[in-house]
Amino acid sequence: MIIYQILPRLWGNKVEDPVSGASLARNGCGKFSSIDTETLEHIKGLGVSHIWYTGIIRHATPETAGGCESSGSQWTKGSAGSPYAINDYYDVNPYLADNPPERLAEFKSLVRRTHDAGMKVIIDFVPNHVARDYGAFSGRKPDFGADDDCSVHWKPENDFYYYPDEELKLPKDGDYYECPAKASGNVFSSRPGINDWYETVRLNYCDFHTATWDKMLNVLLFWCELGVDGFRCDMVELVPMEFLSWAIREVKAKYPQVIFIGEVYRKEGYWQFIHDGGFDYLYDKSGLYDALAAIVRKNVGDDGGVPSELWQSTKLITWNWQRLGDLQPYMLNFLENHDEQRFASDFFGKDARNSFAALYVSLFFNTCPFMLYFGEEIGERGMDAEGLSDVNGRTSIFDWWSVASFRRLWDSIHGDPTALKEDEVHVLKRYREALLFAATDKAIAKGTTYDLCYCNLSSDGFNQDKHFVFLRHYGDETLLIACNFSAVPAEVSINVPSDAFRLLGMTKTADLNSSEPVKVHIPAFDGVILKF
Repeated sequence: MIIYQILPRLWGNKVEDPVSGASLARNGCGKFSSIDTETLEHIKGLGVSHIWYTGIIRHATPETAGGCESSGSQWTKGSAGSPYAINDYYDVNPYLADNPPERLAEFKSLVRRTHDAGMKVIIDFVPNHVARDYGAFSGRKPDFGADDDCSVHWKPENDFYYYPDEELKLPKDGDYYECPAKASGNVFSSRPGINDWYETVRLNYCDFHTATWDKMLNVLLFWCELGVDGFRCDMVELVPMEFLSWAIREVKAKYPQVIFIGEVYRKEGYWQFIHDGGFDYLYDKSGLYDALAAIVRKNVGDDGGVPSELWQSTKLITWNWQRLGDLQPYMLNFLENHDEQRFASDFFGKDARNSFAALYVSLFFNTCPFMLYFGEEIGERGMDAEGLSDVNGRTSIFDWWSVASFRRLWDSIHGDPTALKEDEVHVLKRYREALLFAATDKAIAKGTTYDLCYCNLSSDGFNQDKHFVFLRHYGDETLLIACNFSAVPAEVSINVPSDAFRLLGMTKTADLNSSEPVKVHIPAFDGVILKF
């Protein structure tokens, strides 16, 4: 299972000279229609099975543009607003439609196109919070907060938390007035700070069944009825497990094929979210991603020396794998997403060609899904200063913007063979090969893993802090995969112990046995696959 995350707001926008912090009219915007047949063919050609369309559900925007009404600029973030400040759970963003009044029909058309291309659709489910003006533009009675008793901080019948007789004090000056103040998405206070989610209001679930539960279940069922195949569930650690497990059971009773992916950061909670919560997959952010990020950041530009700390060593990959144990198939591996810095940015791996070793571990070490962030396949660097933030290595989700590498990729998949730069062509070729191999090879898709690092600590050329080697086996196929996280190439002799042949049921051959080491050349920051 390979997921491709894409922010439609940015895809297909051809404006060549965007201005930091500028309006939609100035900087342009992608559309549902931008995700056309050629785009879907490109994505499918990467071995992708699911597309996560990020920023679909209608959110608060600071300006009246693209069919959207303004929520004001005092509490919204960036020039476009946060996709996670939901203004109407039953609507899509008007600015994504060619004809805003027909936006839901255009979204349904996107769902059909995706299904016709052989892929499934994932969207965000944001259960913890809504925008401060939720329902202001829906044209119907708001389904959250309309009947709340605002004279108390909390009661089970309320959808929100209140601070009676206290005005909301925002970190930005302006004339927005809210009294009584409502608790923000991540902080219980009438005075959220500049780094808080002050653009949102936290929902009150309780740990027992309330009307809020039923309202949120109806939201999920609404999108299932429109053909959505799965939900990436935002910040579920802030939402009661009792609600999550109930809602997932209720949805799967009607739509058993729908998947739920949880944004979870505490490894201590993985087991509960899988076995009690009922999630199909969880972000392995604090596990494999953080391990690979630490290793890469240490070794980029390094001369091959020993890491100064154990958490910078490739041993961390083994430790994380052993800790996860039987939970491994439920993880979602990734090297990038909208919250993280781009691998090729100056803040991470500096060059997409340094990502191949990390990619091979993320894709091939286990059978869990992998997620690709759009533009990652050509090495997008995230080094633009779009508006809300300065250059930070991320692709902004808060601003109207046009990304140069996206424009080149768009031109390339629409028939211009010279659009991509030489290094982008190389990265795309390597990513496509690796992703398709992961999606189709039986030893990767179904096989068993054997970590070879412990039996190669003293092998010729093997650096226990910078190299990582393992087997994948299924049926009559065995793969030996060797990854080099060093900035210098390596000549390594890899021993395969008799224990591996016994546990995996492998047959010894002249090329692969426990008597003779396998000699491998591994380029810097790269990986090698040997098939037996």
